[in-house]
Amino acid sequence: MSYEQMLEKVRYEGAYPARERAEEAVQLVLAGLGRQLTGDERVELAARLPFEAARVLTAQIPDTQPLTGWAFVRDLAARTARSATRPGMTAGKDRPLLIRPARYETAVRLPPQGECGEGRPSTR
Repeated sequence: MSYEQMLEKVRYEGAYPARERAEEAVQLVLAGLGRQLTGDERVELAARLPFEAARVLTAQIPDTQPLTGWAFVRDLAARTARSATRPGMTAGKDRPLLIRPARYETAVRLPPQGECGEGRPSTR
């Protein structure tokens, strides 16, 4: 799956009105995961993502204190609200950027080890 295909899937599953909004959400979530994941989990996820997405994930320095699931969601929500006011973001002050959850099965399904080939996700 290419980065563009991944963004289109997120746009569709998350009901975002535009590709740019889906990309903002993807970047915020991947950056959040990059601050939480370490070791093999981080390496395995990065290997299954398109290059552009893996770069966002791995550019983050992992936090020294991992967050609980709920704390991760709160942190992501706070960062989402801040991102809506950053220059270059398309959300604007009247339309905040919202992170919409994708269907759970789509959000967490990774191809089995070895089926990605060359560090790319399976297209099945």
